[in-house]
Amino acid sequence: MNRLVPLLLLAAAVLAFATVFLVILPAGEIRTVAPPPQLEPYTEAELRGRAQYVSLGCVYCHSQQPRAPEQGPDADRGWGRASTAPDYAYDSPHLLGTMRTGPDLLNIGARIPSQAWHLTHLYQPRAIHPTSIMPNYPFLFETRAEAGPEDVVVKLPDALLPDNGVVVATQEALDLVSYLLSLDRTYPVSNPDLRDNGYADRGKTQ
Repeated sequence: MNRLVPLLLLAAAVLAFATVFLVILPAGEIRTVAPPPQLEPYTEAELRGRAQYVSLGCVYCHSQQPRAPEQGPDADRGWGRASTAPDYAYDSPHLLGTMRTGPDLLNIGARIPSQAWHLTHLYQPRAIHPTSIMPNYPFLFETRAEAGPEDVVVKLPDALLPDNGVVVATQEALDLVSYLLSLDRTYPVSNPDLRDNGYADRGKTQ
């Protein structure tokens, strides 16, 4: 019993230390960061698409946090400069991710600014990358006898075309693509502290 109390006190101290330095202080720092002037708030369609991104589990395989050059070759991969706190000013919750089964997506809207590409990729990733292990999402699309005037037809190789009709994107698919296209953090870093550390120059490697 005499040893249990010191152990509990030590455990509580370690937990308190970790909470302060890993949760409270970073949260306080992020709350005081203003959004960069180049960063626009999400539109309603983009917010709906963001909800789709979360519900489909995209965050389990894709990160949204390119690393600094000394931490990894993310800039060499074309994923953009190292992300900074202001890049997430409008994100709640933050979708930083911890896995990279697929590439980082924080700048996917800048790398691939094509709605048609993303729709095809969502319908069948292997239509673009034959070796892709990404799941396809056919339930985000509909097959119709013919496209209406407002329908967005998905471009597919002949082998994937339906026997009769066309594949069109649902509103959920369009919203998800709107969110992906909004992911563009290629503007220069404006935080003076980060500029002093050389991050502004690194941000131009996109």
